[in-house]
Amino acid sequence: MNILSGFADISIWQLIPVAVIAFVASVLGGVSGYGTGALMPLVLVPLVGAEAVVPIIAISAMFSNTSRVTAFINYADWRRVWIALVAAVPTCVLGAWGYTKLSNAGAALVIGGMLIMSVPLRRLLKYHGIHVGDRGFAFGSVGYGVVVGGTAGSGVILLSLLMAAGLNGAAVIATDAAISVVIGIVKISVFGLAGVISAKVLAFALLIGIIALPGAFLARAFVERMPVHVHTAILDVVVLVGGVFLIYGVFK
Repeated sequence: MNILSGFADISIWQLIPVAVIAFVASVLGGVSGYGTGALMPLVLVPLVGAEAVVPIIAISAMFSNTSRVTAFINYADWRRVWIALVAAVPTCVLGAWGYTKLSNAGAALVIGGMLIMSVPLRRLLKYHGIHVGDRGFAFGSVGYGVVVGGTAGSGVILLSLLMAAGLNGAAVIATDAAISVVIGIVKISVFGLAGVISAKVLAFALLIGIIALPGAFLARAFVERMPVHVHTAILDVVVLVGGVFLIYGVFK
C-alpha cells in the first residue's frame, strides 16, 4: 500500500488547516484531557468523509496518547487503568464493529450527536459533583467502551468517569491517556479486520499523529500555568458548533 497515494486528490492548502488543528488539538488535549477527537472531525469530514474520521483519529491518537503517557506517567492511576480496560475493551470491540456498518450520513449523525451531547454531559456531572466507586467506575466504563468504539470526541465520557471516581488534574490526563492507548489498539485492530483502513486513512492519521507528538510535552509546561477552564470553555464552543455543522451537512 502506497501511503502517499492517500494525498493524491488533496492539495497542500487543504493539508495546512489539518496540520494546524492537529497541533492545537494535541496541546489542548494535553492540558484539558481531550481535544483531538473533538476538533479533528471539523477539518477531516469535508476532506475524507465522515466514515473515515474515526479510523483516522484512532490511529493518530496512538501518537498523542503515547506522548501524553510519557509526559505525565508519574501521575497515572494504574488501578483505575486496569478496571477501565477490563470493563471497556469487550464493548469497544462491539462499538467499533457497529461503526463499520454505518453509512457516511449515519457516521456524520453519530459523530455530530456525540459532540453536541458531550458538552452538557460533562457539565452536568461536574455540577452535581457525582462520585463513583470502583464498581460504578467499571459499570460506566462498559458504556464508555461501546461509545468510544464507534465515535470520535467521546473521550469526554472517560474524563467525566475519572473525575467522578475522585481523580483530578494531571492524574486524570495521565490515566485517560494510558487507557486510551490500549483502547486505540483495539479499535485499530477491528477497523483493520473490517478493511476500512485505506491509504488515505493511514496518510492522514500519520500526518496528524506526527505533528501532534510534541503537543503533550508543551502542554505539560502549561498545565500548572494556564487555567484549564479557559481552554475547556473555548473547546466546548468549538465542539458544539462543529457537531451542529456535521448534522446540518447531512440534511442540507
